[in-house]
Amino acid sequence: MLTQRQLFLQHNAQTTLEPLLLEFVKASGMYLYDVEGRKYMDLIAGIGVSNVGHCHPAVVSAVQQQAASYMHIMVYGEFVQSPQVNFAKALADVLPANLNCTYFVNSGAEAVEGAMKLAKRYTHRAEIIACHNSYHGSTQGALSLMGNEEFKQAYRPLLPNIKFINYGSLPDLDLITTNTAAVFMETVQGEAGIRVADKAYFEALRTKCTETGTLLVFDEIQCGFGRTGKLFGFEHFGIVPDILLLAKGIGGGMPIGAFISSHEIMIALATNPILGHITTFGGHPVSCAAGLATLQTILSENITDGVTKKGLLFKKLLQHPAIKEVRGIGLMMAIEFENFELNKKIIDACIVDGLISDWFLHCSNSMRLAPPLIITEEEIGWACGIILKNVQALA
Repeated sequence: MLTQRQLFLQHNAQTTLEPLLLEFVKASGMYLYDVEGRKYMDLIAGIGVSNVGHCHPAVVSAVQQQAASYMHIMVYGEFVQSPQVNFAKALADVLPANLNCTYFVNSGAEAVEGAMKLAKRYTHRAEIIACHNSYHGSTQGALSLMGNEEFKQAYRPLLPNIKFINYGSLPDLDLITTNTAAVFMETVQGEAGIRVADKAYFEALRTKCTETGTLLVFDEIQCGFGRTGKLFGFEHFGIVPDILLLAKGIGGGMPIGAFISSHEIMIALATNPILGHITTFGGHPVSCAAGLATLQTILSENITDGVTKKGLLFKKLLQHPAIKEVRGIGLMMAIEFENFELNKKIIDACIVDGLISDWFLHCSNSMRLAPPLIITEEEIGWACGIILKNVQALA
């Protein structure tokens, strides 16, 4: 009989020629458990997904209860489904007044696609601006916004009328004009290796978009729902986007994404033509129930309160001559090494020691740190000890 690994290689589409091939049978809190019962600390939260930890009891209970009531009953936007309504209302309650209307989708990439359509439809403009080294997803529209030619050159032609600016560069903001439908920007650049622009830049960006009638779209698919130490990343900078993109951490482990705007802007998808964006499984009742439970857990357990302190502890402990920099915000961080080869060796050695990390698409010499927000100071100490042990041995 073939093993699960052999079946995986035969029947599951591969995204690289060297998959990690770790086989897990259970996940709980900070940890994943393999077929042999070995425990691994997840230092990347399934790439920014499990913010409240794996299989949080409140999320599991919400999923079970909703699955027993009803699952898919109709395409998004036709029936009044309580899980969708309640989650959308809860999001509106914690967001600024102009972000009061949510369109639920299946993933972050679809949230990007929907927002691109919404921006063009509302402004009647074609041009979209994104950032160099940005990452917004892998579907063709989202890929068109990716600011790294290596990952998209094989799929051209992509969407026209896309321009790129340098994240954090004030002079580049002059490229935003009355021809620009929207600027798509990660509030914190993720795959670029965790880059955070300053408040003055964001204020100037907001002013420029307002002056030109350009919609400002913040992609918080990675940095939203508490990862930066605030519920939403833009809260650090004192400005508000016109459209907000969420996914990953908002579902507590279930697949869901969202693009959020005002009623005035969002209604553009409902006319001329009707059904401006359609999704069969977007806003799936079970995923929305999980999302509401995740948000309620973050709020009721005050999970964001300790995030900044925990991030600073990582930075304090991760000191070594081979570590060029530890940068980031909250529990969204990068450890920079000399090159990819050293970084990959350290990542692989940490996995052998029961610690799971990863690298970044556009910054391969840096190790990703994005653990579940529930990580304790003791667990941070253990994780840093494993990293430093392997840095010392391999650098």
